[in-house]
Amino acid sequence: MNMAVVGMIAGMALGFAGYFGGFGAFVLVAALGAIGFVVGRFLEGDLDLGDFFRTRDDRRR
Repeated sequence: MNMAVVGMIAGMALGFAGYFGGFGAFVLVAALGAIGFVVGRFLEGDLDLGDFFRTRDDRRR
């Protein structure tokens, strides 16, 4: 699926949540979407879990 279509669908979902559920629903949908994005990137192999837990001194240069 094209990334523009995915962005449009996400924007429409946030718009519906904001219109029908108010600001709290908008924030909840946005937070769950961000979590889903991170999990999806992790499952595809584009993101390493160690990147979140590595200290500043251990970073590669």
